Amino acid sequence: MIKFDKLTKYYGDLCAVDHVSFEVKKGEILGLLGPNGAGKTTIYRILTGYLRPTDGNIQVKNFNIYDNLIDIKKLIGYLPEAAPIYHEMLVYDYLEYVADIRNVAPDKKLDHIKELADLCSLNRVMHMTINELSKGFRQRVGIAHALMGNPEILVLDEPTSGLDPNQIVETREIIRRIGKVKTIIFSTHILSEAEATCDRVVVIDEGKIVANDTIEGLKKSQKESSFENVFRNLTRGN
Repeated sequence: MIKFDKLTKYYGDLCAVDHVSFEVKKGEILGLLGPNGAGKTTIYRILTGYLRPTDGNIQVKNFNIYDNLIDIKKLIGYLPEAAPIYHEMLVYDYLEYVADIRNVAPDKKLDHIKELADLCSLNRVMHMTINELSKGFRQRVGIAHALMGNPEILVLDEPTSGLDPNQIVETREIIRRIGKVKTIIFSTHILSEAEATCDRVVVIDEGKIVANDTIEGLKKSQKESSFENVFRNLTRGN
């Protein structure tokens, strides 16, 4: 579904992403796991077309980021860590606005908004302004935004960051429901988050992949010298 091939990104002399290669299978929830500053957000920004790589490539289905970036963008719904939503708008009005931007057909728009409200558990706040909502509900609005237009792939950057324990559990459940019908890449710096949500994880540290396995496989390999310190930090949530 998605293939990262020796992806590399420099900011001046700083190598933020260093020859990263991995694949994401169709229908998989893949966790991109690593400490803050590891390069996860840079990878996302390249995948979604906000940044151009220094070297390497990404292929999504039969498209690559150099020749088919618009086609790739149509396949992806992206939620950055700070959801880019208009806080002064009503939830329903905002989702209708996003539907228009994503060219949802007028005769399908209402049903699509209702479907996303159900999926993201937003029905009881659709009449409220976004700035009245808790952070957990604002994050759900952001997820609904990313799902507008029914993209095949959902890219979530730290979707549970800053949420309280109940909100984290609710967001995890929404992600698992979405994962039954879509391919998801979900980044976090906390191992327990990946363990609760993901089918497989790619661990990245200082721009390089240090592990690519299931959670159980990671736990078995944690004593390897190249990964032990990273694993310890992720377990603590650093």
